[in-house]
Amino acid sequence: MAESDLRPSSLPGLPGLPVLASPGPGHGHCLRRVTLTRPTFCHSCSDFIWGLLGFQCEVCNLMCHEKCLKTLQWPCSSMAPSVVRVPVAHCFSPAGHKRRFCSVCRKPTTEGNTEALRCHVCELHVHADCAPFSCADCRRAHLDVSPEQFARRQDTVLHHHWREGHLPPTARCQVCRRTCTSSDVLAGVRCEWCGVTCHSACYLSLPPGCTLGALRRLLLQPCCVLLQSRNFSKKHCYRITEGPPLLDDSDDVDAPPSVIIKDGQQGASESGKHSLKVFDGDDALKRGFFRSVLRSAKQEDVVGAALRAFHLPGRPEDFLLQEVTGGGGGGEAWLLRARRRDSEVVPVYLDWTSASSASFISVGVSNGSTAASVLEEVALQLQQDQKASAFSLVEVNMSSKQVQRATLSPQEKILDKLQEIRKVSLRQMNQTRLYMQQQEVQQQEVQVGLLVLGLPPLLATEQYMQLLQQHLDMKSHLVSVSHTYGSQGAVALQVSCFSEAERLFMLARETVLDDERSLTSLLIPHIQVQQLAPDVCPLLVFVNPRSGGLKGRDLLHSFRKLLNPHQVFDISNGGPLAGLHTFQQVVQFRVLVCGGDGTVGWVLAVLESIRHKLACREPPMAILPLGTGNDLARVLRWGSGYSSEEPLQLLHSVEEAEEVLMDRWTILLDHQDLSVENQEGGEGGGDHFLEPPKIVQMNNYFGLGIDAELSLDFHQAREDRPDKFSSRFHNKGVYVKVGLQKLSCGRSLDHLLQLQVDNQDVPLPHLQGLIFLNIPSWGSGADLWGSEVEGRFGKPRMDDGLLEVVGVTGVVHMGQVQSGMRSGIRIAQGNYVRLTLRSAVPVQVDGEPWLQLPGHIIISAAGPKVRMLRKSKQKQRKSSSKDVSRSESPAPTEGGRR
Repeated sequence: MAESDLRPSSLPGLPGLPVLASPGPGHGHCLRRVTLTRPTFCHSCSDFIWGLLGFQCEVCNLMCHEKCLKTLQWPCSSMAPSVVRVPVAHCFSPAGHKRRFCSVCRKPTTEGNTEALRCHVCELHVHADCAPFSCADCRRAHLDVSPEQFARRQDTVLHHHWREGHLPPTARCQVCRRTCTSSDVLAGVRCEWCGVTCHSACYLSLPPGCTLGALRRLLLQPCCVLLQSRNFSKKHCYRITEGPPLLDDSDDVDAPPSVIIKDGQQGASESGKHSLKVFDGDDALKRGFFRSVLRSAKQEDVVGAALRAFHLPGRPEDFLLQEVTGGGGGGEAWLLRARRRDSEVVPVYLDWTSASSASFISVGVSNGSTAASVLEEVALQLQQDQKASAFSLVEVNMSSKQVQRATLSPQEKILDKLQEIRKVSLRQMNQTRLYMQQQEVQQQEVQVGLLVLGLPPLLATEQYMQLLQQHLDMKSHLVSVSHTYGSQGAVALQVSCFSEAERLFMLARETVLDDERSLTSLLIPHIQVQQLAPDVCPLLVFVNPRSGGLKGRDLLHSFRKLLNPHQVFDISNGGPLAGLHTFQQVVQFRVLVCGGDGTVGWVLAVLESIRHKLACREPPMAILPLGTGNDLARVLRWGSGYSSEEPLQLLHSVEEAEEVLMDRWTILLDHQDLSVENQEGGEGGGDHFLEPPKIVQMNNYFGLGIDAELSLDFHQAREDRPDKFSSRFHNKGVYVKVGLQKLSCGRSLDHLLQLQVDNQDVPLPHLQGLIFLNIPSWGSGADLWGSEVEGRFGKPRMDDGLLEVVGVTGVVHMGQVQSGMRSGIRIAQGNYVRLTLRSAVPVQVDGEPWLQLPGHIIISAAGPKVRMLRKSKQKQRKSSSKDVSRSESPAPTEGGRR
């Protein structure tokens, strides 16, 4: 195939605006024959290239066999903006240490001196200096429309979202059934919704519709989620807080380092005699962003090299170079400009929020063409009944970090506008589209949902409105309160103006109330529950990134990619309320909590306080253990800790888990001065409360004495040096060290407290610790109650409505229980417990310790039992190509199982 046949095809007279709306013969690669000096694999078929000759793209470094030239389908990075269906910006953050390949230059992200970036939502990996050449082709996780506009939509088909490279080791092509993955190059493509894998030469043979694959029942389909985000950054939309921002989100052009090195060349300051500094527009010149290209005797060769360096399609004869006076930094500096013509052909895309928006109408424009005349020509070609005045021409910039749009005035000259964009940046021109949009859509009713947290609890709705009006200067005619969560100190707002929503969102995050409470604001999507299939039970995921060292953060990143990011919540950013409020109207859903026992208790407590406002009042809950003890996770068969199991396999286990019931208990801690009460007698005792009673919820166990004292010392040590407690192994070592220090300093509890179980006094033997068990696991998996059968006690269960009261004689006894050599001292079983403390005693509830002052403690059942998910004993399905192959099969009927 001749080299001219392999160059990108462009619209006549319009440099940088490609004709093709889908890859094919116009894939855009500039291929040349090269001599191979090391073992190389084909990026198209993933096979080894035998021999010394291959074909390499001069723009994106794609390498392929000669036999693969005719079947080459995947577009070059210079043509990537032309195949985007719906522009969606990426959420970049620093990448991990795994070996990945840059989607722009196809080189390993570990090569070079620049930082590697990854997207939180999709499998895009790029070098920091390659990020400006990537476009807004992220997964679309929601529809940016109002409910009224959604009701008029007809494009409900979800298309595959293909991403090249980083396939599982066992991946096979869905079309030809051959291996399509490679660990050496960026090869093979994968749908980021259903997981189907193919060769890049085969993926167009599959039907365009996506079935969401093996996780269909757990996924929130994008067409079911509405979020009018406008100019909110994607990190705000997905509630992403980890890590500092890479760049200011307000910048409409990405600003990489000032000196960019191309193809291993030295900077222009060191080799100015052999290279030129080329800028692609005034903005790049202002920011000092240039590319180095080799000198050549022909200007056309230099222009062609500059186009390839900036990943731009087009013919060199349509561009020219202008010398920059005082380029600075040594070496010659030149500006790459597009030649202006008196007439061009402009593609005008249809509705930019539609899944079929990759189709366009080609319109010829001249010096006198305005936005109104272009719309008339498009309406004429479409043969629409509506007048052109009912539409507007919208300019959409598809930058990889921010998708921005602006409406053109009807009198604006099109050629002048295009020349203005090209003068600013040719890269920006390559990532800019013109869309035809109905004016009534632009004037649609705005409904932006905000959740404001950190307010004083237990106030009336009018009081919350007054408080927000005082601190945020809220415009009452634009803002209304949709929900109030008094127990959590939070309100949900509906804002009918984008600018007011953005102002409230940013101002609330910077506001501190009079009592030094800091407010938090979150952007909340709206779920169209009527669009959910009857057999779909979406999964709500809470992840504590501070648990399990760095594993929590990695799991948060993995679940955002496997599921819809709108169903994955960082619990350290707003707590569990944000997720439960988002799923408020969902009739059935499941919950996955990734964290320790304290995180699970936090979610259960919030769920208990707002369950009357949920359509699904008792969602079953699974646990991914990331804490130190993880006793509840052990009982429910989720294991003693996260052992790097594949996140996809974990999701399958959650879907197949069985529901069980678990008791919850309320603990009333009433601090009183018992010495005064004893002196003055019954009636006067009620006047000596030192503080209001405290109420806490218990799920696992409640302890007094030596075990709580060890937990308190460990907690204080962790508070002093939190950076040292990053692994379960280290945490257990600190527990052992603290226990050794308490070998000879324990106090007996028999004279410090009085115990009543079911209104019966229970005498206590000589003990240093007293534990009340709800589950048959304590202290990281120890069986404190024991397995021996005793006539006066029944076999303990987590749903029997009874607490087991067990005692330990000291640290040595606790160590023997931990090692399985001995069990605790059985004292009683009952459903109502009353304790009288005569002195201050350390206590703990589910691992959260404190020093409890003298008074009364009452333990009783806390309302209805909660539904938990217990991992199935059956052999779990492997996360392999077997699941992937099923993802294209027809969806099962309602109530069926895979």
